[in-house]
Amino acid sequence: MPARIEMHTPGVWDMGLAARDWAALMSGAAMTAFVGMGTAKAQEAQTNDEEKQGRVTTLQRLIVGAGVEKIAIDTPQAVSVIEQEDIDRAQPTTIGDVFDQIPGVNVSGSDRVFGETFNIRGIGAPESANEEGRIIVTVDGAIKFFEQYRMGGFFSDPELYKRVEVLRGPASSTLYGSGALGGVINFTTKDAADFIADGQNGALRLKGGYNSNKNGWLGSVLLAQRLNESAEFLFEGNYRRADSYFTGDGTEVPSSDFDAWSGLAKGTFKVGDEGTLRLSYSQWDSDADDQDYAQVGTQSTFGTVDRHVIDKTGIISYENPFSDNDWLDLKVSASFSDTTVDQTDASGNPMFGLTCATSVLFCDSEYGYQTWQFNVQNTTEWQGDNWENFLTYGWQSAYQIRTADAVDVFGNPLPITFHPEGTDVKTGIFVQDEFVWDERLTLIPGMRLDWHELSPEDSIIGAEETDDTAFSPKIAAYYRFNETFAVFGSVAHTERFPTLDETFSTSSSSSFFNPSLDLIKEQSNNFELGFALSGYDLAQSGDSLQLKTTGFYNDIKDLITRNPALVSGFNDLPGYVNINRAEIYGAEVELAYDADYFFANAGYSYVQGKDKDTGNYLTTIAPHELSFTLGGKLPEHDLVFGWKARVVSGPQDPDRDSSGPLPPPNASSTRFSEAFDVHDIFLTWTPQDGEFKGWEANLGVDNIFDKQYKEFLSNDPAKGRTFKVSLAKQIGW
Repeated sequence: MPARIEMHTPGVWDMGLAARDWAALMSGAAMTAFVGMGTAKAQEAQTNDEEKQGRVTTLQRLIVGAGVEKIAIDTPQAVSVIEQEDIDRAQPTTIGDVFDQIPGVNVSGSDRVFGETFNIRGIGAPESANEEGRIIVTVDGAIKFFEQYRMGGFFSDPELYKRVEVLRGPASSTLYGSGALGGVINFTTKDAADFIADGQNGALRLKGGYNSNKNGWLGSVLLAQRLNESAEFLFEGNYRRADSYFTGDGTEVPSSDFDAWSGLAKGTFKVGDEGTLRLSYSQWDSDADDQDYAQVGTQSTFGTVDRHVIDKTGIISYENPFSDNDWLDLKVSASFSDTTVDQTDASGNPMFGLTCATSVLFCDSEYGYQTWQFNVQNTTEWQGDNWENFLTYGWQSAYQIRTADAVDVFGNPLPITFHPEGTDVKTGIFVQDEFVWDERLTLIPGMRLDWHELSPEDSIIGAEETDDTAFSPKIAAYYRFNETFAVFGSVAHTERFPTLDETFSTSSSSSFFNPSLDLIKEQSNNFELGFALSGYDLAQSGDSLQLKTTGFYNDIKDLITRNPALVSGFNDLPGYVNINRAEIYGAEVELAYDADYFFANAGYSYVQGKDKDTGNYLTTIAPHELSFTLGGKLPEHDLVFGWKARVVSGPQDPDRDSSGPLPPPNASSTRFSEAFDVHDIFLTWTPQDGEFKGWEANLGVDNIFDKQYKEFLSNDPAKGRTFKVSLAKQIGW
């Protein structure tokens, strides 16, 4: 892995002086405010559970992906939830646009729809194939994965989703699979019940949107229909397009234009008294000509190519809580994911010898991943006078097929040795227990055992089948002292298997090498410690304020990386080796407040990372960042408005604190940036009654000061000022 962190932040504030102390100062001030203002009022006014909840803030949102359902602030793990209202308010063009307020989560690569990947706590980068599998991404439980040279890893449209959960850290490996070194991102698609009002059986929702940078359009049609008490359906179709966008100084980012169709069909059926059966299918399709070959960042050397990208996801699931049987709370699902990229008419660059005659990269080709998955999970419950226990256990299997086909200018098939074909089979069993005593102490031990087998395509010379097992144990604890203060911590170990690419690749853009059959698993030991504060009736009756702080230390060894001994040309060496050992540590702070006429959210992320063998800073670590939202509400006018800001420090490595290309030896690297602050405003109007009931309008301006800046993990400068507007009308019957 690459990375780095010394505080060096000219221009915005002295993060070097303040970063380590910021969380302590914030939490100390908050503790004083909570104890001084809220404890007496809370004890006096909060006489039942509903009153204790007060206003529902972002830290009181329900978490469903970490085991037994609980709200975010009561989860002994760093978790965040993005709800439908957040997505609508952001008016995102790409999936990456929805994550800009989540601490510790960044988008890596570029703002192109073909060039985005995810980064959590410094893990995840698009330029390196060995980042795959370190973050697990799911759609309604179906694992999504794609890796290709100079391409992003997730292709979809934000209009398909109503909810995104982010589980940060390796503790998520218990339920989702070994190797989640960074964490898990769960996307949830929309349901018919989200749109059908009480007393009605159907709804039609029409939506249109426009953004000025550059001429971005969205058209969406959604139909939800309830046939009877046992069956309902949802059908949604979306079309989105945009021209190449401009940065703050007016520079056009080439080949960032696109047009894409997406759709969702879902049926939900009641089975018996409590069972629910869901069938869903979603697809994203974009056919773009003359796109930059390098989608993770502008590199004209590679020329252009015509690309047709199709992503499909199909799921069938059944769940039944069996509320009259403490031994059963069953969830079963089977899913299919298929992502293909068809490339034709690559221009290459003859000046550098980049043509189909010299490199298969520039020949007509198709890359693909198919993943079949089957999951079974059950929860058994025991209860006593002042305790309860939930035991969750299950089995997961996934079968992935990686394909790559290419032909030369005469139509003859060619091998693609840098994108090796093969199959990846994983089977895992897991158990997680959750013991709750006196509604104060929660203990969550868990463990997972995975078996893994890689099988290469017969055409890969020198490759052979490999298999291994991985063990991922953890224990987490949460203790609530009173209604105001709680502490939590966890210890988790996980192991990541070598991938098809790392094991069977035999070439890169400049060299040839042997398969890497002796690779061993990456291993991560992660430690977290934090506290949570809650207060109610602080400034007015019914308001609510929460703060959650998490410190973490992640020690990763046997990291898999490209063999540094490789030279240009032929090498009698493996392409990948286990050499690195890294440590990543830091803290995340989340704060949320909500009242009748005012709300505020803030997130702060402080992450450090170094290669423990060399002492070099990791180049996958995003700079320290403070994000916040200040908003107002006018309920009598159905208006919500506010201001969002991000204040970002310079890179960890002072040598990478730059607004332009770096000096040698890093002259070709795009890992550089400067401190910046960027500001957005928004306004939402959702009439609840009267003649305009059913309408919804969102207006916003992103980067209102037209700031020229570049994200450290992005290979291109960011978008300049962008005006956004969307209008939706829902009709019910």
